[in-house]
Amino acid sequence: MSNSGGLAVALVGPTASGKSALAHALAARRGDVEVLCVDAMTVYRGMDIGTAKPSRAERAEVDYHLLDLVEPSEEFTVAQFQVAARAAAQEVWSSSDAVLYVGGTGLYGRAVLDNLEIPAQYPEIRAELEALVEGDLGGLYEQLEALDPLAASRMESTNARRIVRALEVSLGAGRRFSSYGEGLLSYGPVRVVQVGLRADFDRLDERIERRFRDWMDEDLLDEVVALASAPGGLSRTARQAVGYRELLRHVEEGADLESCVVDAITRSRRLARRQRSWFQRDPRIEWFDDTNGASRRLDEVLNSPDGFVRD
Repeated sequence: MSNSGGLAVALVGPTASGKSALAHALAARRGDVEVLCVDAMTVYRGMDIGTAKPSRAERAEVDYHLLDLVEPSEEFTVAQFQVAARAAAQEVWSSSDAVLYVGGTGLYGRAVLDNLEIPAQYPEIRAELEALVEGDLGGLYEQLEALDPLAASRMESTNARRIVRALEVSLGAGRRFSSYGEGLLSYGPVRVVQVGLRADFDRLDERIERRFRDWMDEDLLDEVVALASAPGGLSRTARQAVGYRELLRHVEEGADLESCVVDAITRSRRLARRQRSWFQRDPRIEWFDDTNGASRRLDEVLNSPDGFVRD
């Protein structure tokens, strides 16, 4: 395999596990590492506190990439993120530095670290298909079976979202959805070494609550008010960000603030569990229970032939 991609390693784990602090400390200590933030929400400008973006002081110490790419009123797809991540990595490698991918958004990580081929979107076709779901889901599944039997065999006949997506791509691209490969269902060879930072859920739950209440003290509510009142408001995707979605209920609907805060903390805890489950399905991730062990392994990878992207 060629080493043309450049030096890279990835640090993954659930929200509030401490991976961002570890990544910053390692990059600041080494001086030859730049951080690529693999996160679905830090791409939005103005969504700073509740996404735990690095501070101005931290950005002065370490070079960060893939932050503040678009306005919060815009949609930003995983395919767009993949393109931006490729460009950012090439920029880092052109300066002879190493890339440290850091994040908890599993789908975005797979798209970047495994260089997945992502089918395009066809909104008009999708809208037509979605209009048929309620009345004729069975007919849509039969259509998929005729167009792409393999894709149909990989999903339940009642899974409307997956059926619509497979038909959308098959009809829009003029090629079978299954021709894009097994995608998230399979794990190929290691392209970029992934180091996982594990955290005990009891400690994680406490950390999540403390962190969110700290954010409230840092004026997260004011940030949400400003975002909601800005021209264009927040896109459908941006509105789903944990913490923002709950506080928007207070801002826009008058829901009790403390109830919204408690809901945000609860949802963050659920997110952490989903993220950990997602990452634990990947047999290639090397797990560590403490930041010191994870940091040593990151250094080891970057100082060895294992640190090269293997395309």
